[in-house]
Amino acid sequence: MSRMAKRIGLGIGAVVLGLSAVAAVSAQGQGSGQPPFAGRRGGPGGPGGAGGPMGAIGIPLNRLDLTDAQREQVKSIMESHQTELRTLGEKAMTVRRALDKVVTADTVDEGAIRARAADLAVVESDMAVARARVHADVLQILTSEQKAKLKELQAERETRGGTPRQPRH
Repeated sequence: MSRMAKRIGLGIGAVVLGLSAVAAVSAQGQGSGQPPFAGRRGGPGGPGGAGGPMGAIGIPLNRLDLTDAQREQVKSIMESHQTELRTLGEKAMTVRRALDKVVTADTVDEGAIRARAADLAVVESDMAVARARVHADVLQILTSEQKAKLKELQAERETRGGTPRQPRH
């Protein structure tokens, strides 16, 4: 698989994880006895990678010591973007399938491949903008200390060459 295809897959995965996280955050804390953002095994983190639902877009919330009020605000932010992210995720999957279909066809149609790849690039751009909007909305509720901690965590991640979407084994 090409490097670009892997990146595209990660982008789609991030949106899917983000959507799963929204559903999980909505379900958690409603009589479950679990705090919102509890991981799949009841620990910190959870859906969407490190730090809960925002881990998929680069904010490791579990390492920022959010207050309960901030957690509720993040939940509201994610819910406010849910329809947009879901729509983009579905569109990306449809376009990705179309690209896969022309790539694996019996004959190589370079024009069709390029057209589907361009379609996917447009969707990926839209997804990046949506993630940036969510990221910006969440940054607005962080304290200056939390923003400084976030910058530290991002620098650490860059130093070790990782991304927020890498699974931990």
